Amino acid sequence: QLMESGGGLVQAGGSLRLSCAASGRIFTIGVMGWYRQAPGKQREMVADITSGGSTNYADPVKGRFAISRENAKNTVYLQMNSLKPEDTGVYYCHVDRMTTAWGSRYDVWGQGTQVTVSS
Repeated sequence: QLMESGGGLVQAGGSLRLSCAASGRIFTIGVMGWYRQAPGKQREMVADITSGGSTNYADPVKGRFAISRENAKNTVYLQMNSLKPEDTGVYYCHVDRMTTAWGSRYDVWGQGTQVTVSS
């Protein structure tokens, strides 16, 4: 299970930090990432990070957002700075695969957290 936290309402230019923790008897986690979905738009990738720390960002957030993870805590973070109204949306945590005491799980999503940036 993935549980996000840290969303909210912020003015343009402000910052927010999202967290996502994977719970359960987890042995390994592959790529962890953040996606977002704005009203009326398709879900899009924001950033992701491998277990080794390699990162990948969508062009609109490069230089403003930073993804990081703590493998020991099975947690991924998204630091969002210089927020813009177009960053508004529901942010979802995603894991491509994880191995657990009950077997492997693939394409795991969190429930989402709302981020609203006012102009």
